[in-house]
Amino acid sequence: MDEDKKKKAKKEAMEWIKSIVFAIVVAILIKTFIFNTTYVLGSSMYPTLQERDRLFTNKITMYFSKPDRGDIVVLKAPDNPDKDYIKRVVGIEGDIIEIKNGSVYLNEQLLEEKYIGEGAYTHTYDKSYWEVPEGYVFVLGDNREEGASKDSRSFGCIPVDTIKGKADFRYFPFNDRFGKLK
Repeated sequence: MDEDKKKKAKKEAMEWIKSIVFAIVVAILIKTFIFNTTYVLGSSMYPTLQERDRLFTNKITMYFSKPDRGDIVVLKAPDNPDKDYIKRVVGIEGDIIEIKNGSVYLNEQLLEEKYIGEGAYTHTYDKSYWEVPEGYVFVLGDNREEGASKDSRSFGCIPVDTIKGKADFRYFPFNDRFGKLK
């Protein structure tokens, strides 16, 4: 009888180990292919995002569609392979972006940007005109103060395949900013 208890305990332990391993594999697959979490550091997306916001980043949409204007995306930093940036897509392939007198123009039309601070002035650096090539997007941080955001004004248009996912939901902090991103 004692031998039966040992076999039963061993069998139960193996079932637990299998269940735990299965759960870990599923979690890794979800994190790798479906969604990830993003922790916001810095103020480059202020006022939309603030330091220490936590977001869900949807990866699966990137397998089926390209990013669209207005999407908030997480991308591999073009100037530092160990970092990711979070920015807003302002221009997609075929678009012409021009920054004049602190305002952004998309295809010769003033871009209405309700997500930036009132009276924000978009600074330029070496360039003020970009044509977005096929397979690329133009991204900007929502914080347009001089030097507040490393974005396409500094490193140019970015390849779509460097985008890791679309950030579309803030899950922390649990206050009036909790929920779907606009």
